[in-house]
Order: sequence, then C-alpha cells, then structure tokens
Amino acid sequence: MTEVLPEKLWVGVVHESRDLRRLYDLGVEAVVDFAASEPPATLGRDMGYCRIPISDGVGNPYELLKLAVLTVEQLIRAGRPTMVVCGAGLSRSPCIVSAAVARVRNTSPESVLKEVAERHHCNVSPGFWSELLTALRS
Repeated sequence: MTEVLPEKLWVGVVHESRDLRRLYDLGVEAVVDFAASEPPATLGRDMGYCRIPISDGVGNPYELLKLAVLTVEQLIRAGRPTMVVCGAGLSRSPCIVSAAVARVRNTSPESVLKEVAERHHCNVSPGFWSELLTALRS
C-alpha cells in the first residue's frame, strides 16, 4: 500500500483492502475496488465501498473507465480518505488514481503516473492506459 496524497489517498493490492484494522488505523473512509476477479470486500458499516469490476487490458467499456476515474476524483475532492485497489495493485489502480489526481490538479495523467511509479511498483498495461486516456477524452 502506497500513500499517494498524504492522509487522503492510497493505492494498493486488493488483499490490503480486507485488513480492516489497518484501514481504520490509517483513517480510510472509503475503498474503491477494481478487482474483477476477486470477491467483493466486507467492510465496516461506516466505510464507503465502491466496486467497479474492470479488467486489466483492453475492452472495458469507456463509460466504466470514466466512472472509475470520476468516482476517485470525487472522493478526493470531498476530502474522504480513500484506498484504491485492484488485483495486484500494479496497473488498474495506479492508472485510475493517476488520472483522478491529474483531474484534481489540472495536470497531465502521464506526469502523475510517473510520480506514482516513483513511489509504488507499477506494471502498467499499455492497452489499458491508452484506453483509459481515450475514454477520458471522449
């Protein structure tokens, strides 16, 4: 799990979102889960949970990709400490977090992804990244 925005946004692996003690210790109030191949999490009643199952690669509906980015963006803007996860935490979650943070900062997603990759191990699917950027432009 890597902190992207101090005390506000983390990116990680799906199994990390199942560690309720750790989430509460960090002050996480919402989890956004993109792990299509994993079962939904069971979290505390006071914790927000949004599951948008998308695959790491090409072929995701553009509307779903936009929803993913806009959901994370709105949680950031609302000041809700949020953890964003996918199966391995290497591609979908860092890409979507980067796109959302870029929208908040009004900067390029590529520059934010570079920033995230400096602190968090990434193995970005080029097809997924390309489709995500295309979806945001459409």
